[in-house]
Amino acid sequence: MSPKITGELLRQLRQAMRSCKYFSEPIQAYIVPSGDAHQSEYIAPCDCRREFICGFNGSAGTAIVTEQHAAMWTDGRYFLQASQQMDNNWTLMKMGLKETPSQEDWLISILPENSKVGVDPWIIAADQWKNMSKALTGAGHSLVAVQDNLIDAVWTDRPERPSTQLRTLGLEYTGMSWQDKITALRAKMTERKITWFVATALDEIAWLFNLRGADIEYNPVFFAYAIVGMNTIRLFVDLKRLSNPTLRDHLQLDSPSKPELSIHTFPYESVYTELQAICAAHGPKDKVWICDKASCALTQVIPKAHRTPIPYTPLCLAKAVKNATEIQGMKMAHIKDAVALCELFAWLEKEIPKGNVTEISAADKAEELRSQQKDFVGLSFPTISSVGPNGAIIHYRPLPETNRTLSMNEVYLIDSGAQYVDGTTDVTRTMHFGTPSAFEKECFTYVLKGHIAVSAAVFPNGTKGHLLDSFARAALWDSGLDYLHGTGHGVGCFLNVHEGPCGISYKTFADEPLEAGMIVSDEPGYYEDGSFGIRIENVVLVVPAKPKYNYRNRGSLTFEPLTLVPIQVKMVNTELLTQKERDWVNEYHRTCREVVGAELERQGRKDALEWLIRETQPIV
Repeated sequence: MSPKITGELLRQLRQAMRSCKYFSEPIQAYIVPSGDAHQSEYIAPCDCRREFICGFNGSAGTAIVTEQHAAMWTDGRYFLQASQQMDNNWTLMKMGLKETPSQEDWLISILPENSKVGVDPWIIAADQWKNMSKALTGAGHSLVAVQDNLIDAVWTDRPERPSTQLRTLGLEYTGMSWQDKITALRAKMTERKITWFVATALDEIAWLFNLRGADIEYNPVFFAYAIVGMNTIRLFVDLKRLSNPTLRDHLQLDSPSKPELSIHTFPYESVYTELQAICAAHGPKDKVWICDKASCALTQVIPKAHRTPIPYTPLCLAKAVKNATEIQGMKMAHIKDAVALCELFAWLEKEIPKGNVTEISAADKAEELRSQQKDFVGLSFPTISSVGPNGAIIHYRPLPETNRTLSMNEVYLIDSGAQYVDGTTDVTRTMHFGTPSAFEKECFTYVLKGHIAVSAAVFPNGTKGHLLDSFARAALWDSGLDYLHGTGHGVGCFLNVHEGPCGISYKTFADEPLEAGMIVSDEPGYYEDGSFGIRIENVVLVVPAKPKYNYRNRGSLTFEPLTLVPIQVKMVNTELLTQKERDWVNEYHRTCREVVGAELERQGRKDALEWLIRETQPIV
């Protein structure tokens, strides 16, 4: 892939930094974070400012431009991709490596004395602002809020902000009405003596009101803010979207049941002035809850004395623990997904020997097969369809210029998922359609051992996910191998495929403890640069476990796989498995055969059923 040529854009941006049109005096550095005003991981085209200025389009990264330098920080998933997408105006800063300076340290080392570092306060999170500001001030510089976004100033053909049609979700999908969710939120507020709650995360707002949109590709969310008081609800959204009678009825806009459940709607842009007005009318004891990851612009509207920042909002926590209806929906979605993947793998087995399947055509086929399933809405992220050396690029996306043909002598990795009205899926399988090498099998087996170690783990209630991260790595570590990404992330229910507050990763200790009803991924891997990539990913549900003892009455938890797609035994060196691990694989495959087999039969998909039966034969 050829890098984006950025010389002229950087010249224009630096001119804007020097000009006093946007800020009272020139600024010496400008920070371009990768999020939007809601700190979303996946963003709409109009918010892809960091990609626009430097060419790198991965989901995480921060660009900083000074008079002389341009640098971009990203993590291990993206080192290869970023180095290919950026031209030589840019320096790639590899986060997580000892020799890589932090953004603050780098700025302090190159800026002239008393420099001003600018950033758009709407797209930097309050907690990041606080840390950055403290470090810069300590070195004699200052972090300043530049209200007009300087990237927008040089981005002449910037797309419009999307405003797609909203979809209402009934109780048969959500298991809980929005009115009950508001009541539960207010109960939490009362408990903590909080008078107002500001919701800025798009998935929290969609979850709270039982609505979905399509403003951001792969994520069924819509641009909005919400402010909930003890007896008022304000929803900030493009008002043109609210004309649909079904939607008005769902939100009871014309006939609220109780005054305190009446939703007042305002234009999306007016959140700032409304929040200002609320804060101006505050009594001395009024407290406002806002996530510390909300934008600095909104957070700073709330006077410090009234502001109670929290790392995870009550909505984030409530959304993470799925109710019985949501769990049932997620199980159904994963069965449909398994049907599509069994079909895909049966098809690949027939087609690959003919030599005309590429990474892109395999990904398209997976989407086509999923789209035949009931209540399919779209993909949950861009499909990672990678063969041979491309598999070693952790977040690879096949493009025409990198597209390889699948063959009988290279490892194939496909990480894909879908949004169905009843749930969200995310699954990775790694296969070989010929004969894998001894080293490929060895590595695959270590990854499988790690996957099983997490999936079969029994742990006390209150355990945080990051404690399980090394379970997934132990077999790899034992042989001097490792992988540079986390082991698991929370998964939404017909929402974002990545959601907090739980996960399984060495990178954070701020995750919330795992509890029954949470849904996370289990996805260890191994990547041999220039050769192959391996990842085995299931989505798993946290369920109560009943071990022999119950220390201090704490109770125990374990995982139940929701993903039911065979793991290719041909890739396993079964001699390296313990009896317990063999039993786990056999039991897992028996479940796949029973549950998915029944659905394949019901849908009359004979080839896929035969493939499933072949692939789930027990390891003896």
